[in-house]
Amino acid sequence: MAGIELISSAFNDHAVLARRYAYEGENESPPLAWSGIPDEATELVLLCEDPDAPSGTFVHWVVVGIDPRSEGTEAGKSPPGGTELVNGYGERGWGGPHPPPGDEAHRYFFRLYALGEPCVLPEAPSAEQVHQVVESGQLASGTIVALYQR
Repeated sequence: MAGIELISSAFNDHAVLARRYAYEGENESPPLAWSGIPDEATELVLLCEDPDAPSGTFVHWVVVGIDPRSEGTEAGKSPPGGTELVNGYGERGWGGPHPPPGDEAHRYFFRLYALGEPCVLPEAPSAEQVHQVVESGQLASGTIVALYQR
């Protein structure tokens, strides 16, 4: 399967995310840039999840319907054409990292999927629901991981 290059000017892969992007900071979504989207992609789906959360994988951001011709998104903005769904905090859009104080650094997986057909997800999907929907129709994907601890 083809790979999407997913990068951020705010952090390197497996590096610490600044407090401004955290829930207790400015709670601003980090900037992301991508390349390598297959020509046949009809939409992109973005998922940010924390598999280290004490209660199980926590969803920080799900955006569907992103324009496959887009090349990224600015800090604090929804990706072009995208519809932000409800995150694990019960809020629509980005919900920044907020791990329990004293925990080891949690990992925040930003995953971008190129799909050949539009996907249908509930308003507040679990990470598992997103994975199930995109796995069958993905043409390519890319991942970058941020770290954060309090």
